[in-house]
Amino acid sequence: MSDIQAQSVDLLIEARWVVPVEPHAVVLEDHAVVADGGQIVAVLPIADARAAYAPRERVELGEHALIPGLVNSHTHNPMTLLRGLADDLPLMVWLQQHIWPAEAKVIGPEFVRDGVELAVAEMLRGGTTCASENYFFPDVIGATYRRMGFRAVVGLPVIEFPTAWATTQDDYFARAVAVHDSFLSDNLISTAFAPHAPYTVSDESFERIRVLSDQLDIPVHLHLHETAHEVDEAKAKSGLRPFQRLQKLGLVNDRLIAVHMTQVTEGEIAACAAAGVSVVHCPESNLKLASGFCPAEKLRQAGVNLALGTDGCASNNDLDMFGEMRTAALLAKAVAGNAAAFDAAYALRAATLHGARAIGLGACIGSIEVGKQADLAAVRLSDLETQPLFNVVSQLVYATGRHQVTDVWIAGQRKLAARELPDIDTAAILAKTRAWRERIAAA
Repeated sequence: MSDIQAQSVDLLIEARWVVPVEPHAVVLEDHAVVADGGQIVAVLPIADARAAYAPRERVELGEHALIPGLVNSHTHNPMTLLRGLADDLPLMVWLQQHIWPAEAKVIGPEFVRDGVELAVAEMLRGGTTCASENYFFPDVIGATYRRMGFRAVVGLPVIEFPTAWATTQDDYFARAVAVHDSFLSDNLISTAFAPHAPYTVSDESFERIRVLSDQLDIPVHLHLHETAHEVDEAKAKSGLRPFQRLQKLGLVNDRLIAVHMTQVTEGEIAACAAAGVSVVHCPESNLKLASGFCPAEKLRQAGVNLALGTDGCASNNDLDMFGEMRTAALLAKAVAGNAAAFDAAYALRAATLHGARAIGLGACIGSIEVGKQADLAAVRLSDLETQPLFNVVSQLVYATGRHQVTDVWIAGQRKLAARELPDIDTAAILAKTRAWRERIAAA
């Protein structure tokens, strides 16, 4: 017998397969992930883990793949309460004639809080452990995520017209800095500037954002080149494409999170790669609104950091990152005319590590590596829908549904256990959601 005493740790998860994402496309059979103090301290064969560690909790997942928690890199999660309100409409009609008027009647701290609660419950049940948020009342959004133990990057909104959140340009910026400062020491919540889009934000505001983004070292998260109409309108007004305008204003850099990007030239793709811009691809929202096709494979081949997001529930209409991975991979193949484009391993990487890098958390989450936070999702692959199993990663992307996610951890804390949400009163969330449905329908 060995004289070496087993090391005491918080958690040991034994899985049939561990898919660390980094190294790329690797699948580790019969491996364990060891976590202590919220961090991953070891990834090793199960037999070695049992010999070396004495966990306070051991979880055995003999039919599961353990993956990094999925990263939803672009969301408007309070809008879960508007799910299905105005479907089958083009973007500007949907936004200007339906969504903005509905929001104006109900938006406020309670709407935002209750929408985020519903979103967190849905995301956890789908294996998502981090969201990059873009909506009003970021103070309430951040506080709700923090209370629920969910990791998030909270967008600090900037737009050129008065809203329930702020009334003037100075007001938007003062509130943004105050919210940023309030989460400075938080382990789960960080911030990014969230100017809505070039067509709703002035040059002056963008210049202030550039300076503050540099000073505070936070990303800039915005909708960009979402539709051909947006680009054509900008060219007619200024002679510049929106991306060119951002280049002129000094915002095309490694802090830029450019969402949608369905209308991009070869030169713009090259500029994104050279500057370190991250692009967030929202394939299902783009398809539903007929916004256009992001050239995902061209971006991948150019070396652009390409992440995935669901967008909001008013335009998707779910927060299902498994569905987003599958749609992204299939759509990229069709757009590229190449069945080998955007392969399954890359799709999983886009939904995890690339998302983490896009939102400034690449050193913290997105892969199962020693030193990173223990943000993990267990996916049961023994269901008849995922049998027979020849390739774990392909099965995760092309055949697996979010209902096969059984267990989720954030910073080593169990947030989903055998499909149950131990920390969340789902009955209360559903009751509040029904009340909002009645209020919104009557507005």
